[in-house]
Amino acid sequence: MKFSLEWLKHFLDTDASVAQIAAALNAVGHEVEGIEDPAERLEGFRIAKVLTAEKHPDADKLQVLSVDTGEGDPLQVVCGAPNARAGMKGVLGLPGAVVPANGMELRKSAIRGVESNGMMCSVRELELGDEHDGIIELPDDAPVGKTFAEYHDASPVFDVAITPNRPDCMGVMGIARDLAAAGLGTFKPAEVPAIDGEGACPVEIRTDDPAACPAFYGRVITGVTNGSSPDWMQRRLIAAGQRPISALVDCTNYLMLACGRPAHVYDLARLSGAVVARRARNGETVEALNEKTYALDDTMTVIADDQGVHDIAGIMGGQHSGASDTTTDVLLEIAYFDPERIGVTGRKLGLASDARTRFERGVDPAFLDDGLALLTDLIVQTCGGTPSAISRAGTPPGEPKHISFDPALTARLGGIEIAEGEQEKILTALDFAVDTTQSPWLVTAPLRRHDIEGPADLVEEIVRIHGLDKVESVALDRADGVARPTASPDQIVERKLRRAAAAYGLNEAVTWSFLPPADAEHFAEEGQELWVLENPISEDMKAMRPSMIPSLLSAAKRNADRGAAGSRLFEIGRRYFRNADGSSNEKPTLGVVMAGEKAQRSWASGKSAGFDAFDAKAAAEALLAEAGAPVDKLMVMGEAGAQFHPGQSATLRLGPKNVLARFGALHPNTLKAFDIDGPVVAVELFLDAIPVKKGGGSFARASYAPPALQSVMRDFAFLVPADLPAGDLLRAVKGADKASIVEARIFDVFAGQGVPDGKTSVAVEVTLQPGEKSFKDDELKAISEKIVASATKLGAELRG
Repeated sequence: MKFSLEWLKHFLDTDASVAQIAAALNAVGHEVEGIEDPAERLEGFRIAKVLTAEKHPDADKLQVLSVDTGEGDPLQVVCGAPNARAGMKGVLGLPGAVVPANGMELRKSAIRGVESNGMMCSVRELELGDEHDGIIELPDDAPVGKTFAEYHDASPVFDVAITPNRPDCMGVMGIARDLAAAGLGTFKPAEVPAIDGEGACPVEIRTDDPAACPAFYGRVITGVTNGSSPDWMQRRLIAAGQRPISALVDCTNYLMLACGRPAHVYDLARLSGAVVARRARNGETVEALNEKTYALDDTMTVIADDQGVHDIAGIMGGQHSGASDTTTDVLLEIAYFDPERIGVTGRKLGLASDARTRFERGVDPAFLDDGLALLTDLIVQTCGGTPSAISRAGTPPGEPKHISFDPALTARLGGIEIAEGEQEKILTALDFAVDTTQSPWLVTAPLRRHDIEGPADLVEEIVRIHGLDKVESVALDRADGVARPTASPDQIVERKLRRAAAAYGLNEAVTWSFLPPADAEHFAEEGQELWVLENPISEDMKAMRPSMIPSLLSAAKRNADRGAAGSRLFEIGRRYFRNADGSSNEKPTLGVVMAGEKAQRSWASGKSAGFDAFDAKAAAEALLAEAGAPVDKLMVMGEAGAQFHPGQSATLRLGPKNVLARFGALHPNTLKAFDIDGPVVAVELFLDAIPVKKGGGSFARASYAPPALQSVMRDFAFLVPADLPAGDLLRAVKGADKASIVEARIFDVFAGQGVPDGKTSVAVEVTLQPGEKSFKDDELKAISEKIVASATKLGAELRG
């Protein structure tokens, strides 16, 4: 929420500096996200008077102005504004000034051969509004030579984050009340005028949905003249990030931002019959003020007349009945809507607005009459007109919360001793009614404070205003000795994997758990139902990721687009699924994506090298080993998924069904879908599938005792079917004699001359480790026969 210092001082009498106000806002729980000083943007702009205006010698639409800046000789300025004339006063941008609207730095230059020493500025160029048909015209009493920032009262602007539990501070008046309670000045509440009105309201006001709209008030103002709102109002609205539209609309926005009370203005000429708060009918539609048409259903509350729907209640008005330049009679609407119903409707329609933000969090139900009186006064003062009496339908919630409060609770819960007198003063300054004659005290919360539920909330208010920085830091009691480990086995595995991946040369990425639906669908398994959010952070990020790879792919693409030669990324996170019964399912996963250059070009190779499926397999096996998986027992099988290249990918399994990881080169269709150049390889480790070590959990390592006897190496060359996976051959060789064979590795593969068609020569080096005594020749021969027999079962034969 943004507001200017000028606006804040309308409700707070204070001499505090900008820095002091910012510190106080942070102290009472309203985090200051930024402070902007518009005077800095208007530096170099000053009030000037046009002395003469003559036609440009070489351009019909340009004039050559002689301008008095209040300092020295007049300056010559070329101007194309149709309203530029001798005798007027405007705003001159001097050379060196930067135009706020486009960032252009003004310089002395020649325009069509005539020297120009700056620029006479329009409202739009200074970002003071949308008008751009001519330059700014200032009153005759505007002081020539004065900086425009000082004349315009360009007040500093605070950008404050309001937490969801404080809807009472969604207006400048609420923030001023908090600051006054903190001792930063004197609170000046809005002065509510007494407006009786002339005659009864000519429009019937009714609520037919009291559950969603308990109270609906309105009045008519006839004879208004809609136009531009006053400069002071526009200045405050612009500071708050609002675009001035018209006097009638600006008045409603001003009330909302000043007091946190949304309201609406209807053009009376466009209404027919009674104006009613009711349930929408299935199939009804409304074109909202954002020029989008919304389909409604019978769970939504609308404001309608005999012709149809005009307003999505509490969220956004309709295009048809909005005020225009020709509006002369208006109906003012102010109501109280049920916060829960507003939230449901807003999420269904995917429609956000300032009004919804306030109604959904809860506005002040006691501010209907006062809010309508303030809005009426603003419109009458700005647009003229004659108001009618108020028409009231329904009654807003009016039962305040009464809380028994023991002031000693502040010390017990807040950890700080605060005198009872100061506690009473703080609560009273925050508009709580405090009866100290009872023990415990009886505290009545104002209706606007929806967040107050019990005594603990009152302690929070007292400590917050007294000063959280005054609460002493006290260390928690700690038992003697070494603290017990608190990390779960899963957390320990993730920590080990994070360190191992970094040591392997991978860079950790942290990405959103949300994906665009198209990306999620590409990586969803067949028949798998995506987990789609009803209230996403954006329409492009509403599907929960079914895989870690798409987020990493997008990150690798962003790196490549910014000139990175290669990316080695990993992330440990969760994949999300929806079960058949609708419940959620989260699975811990490690994802790896390697793209671009694996090694830079050099004199030896002549060109750079890319990643391949073997790089992905090596990474998968290394990380699985760190996670405690029995890598030597894993089976390499296909079916990595349609997202992977079928001939350059596989899965690592412990048994035919338990998939621990998938790896390989991504399919060209996947790369095309993500608009990334290949080749790209990826790995996914399914951490929940890795078996837990029996008796694990200790950080102690077993002492290493090297074998007493030297190992024996034996080489075997087999002719195997060309389509036999090498891993299957190795497992067969290792399993031939598990007691003696400690390692087996392939050191040569050959196909060609001397090798039959359909066959491949594979040479395996086997390491045998004797136990208590050395092998004898007959023992080595027996082991060799076992190895050959195991390989023969796979279709291999010992090469002669």
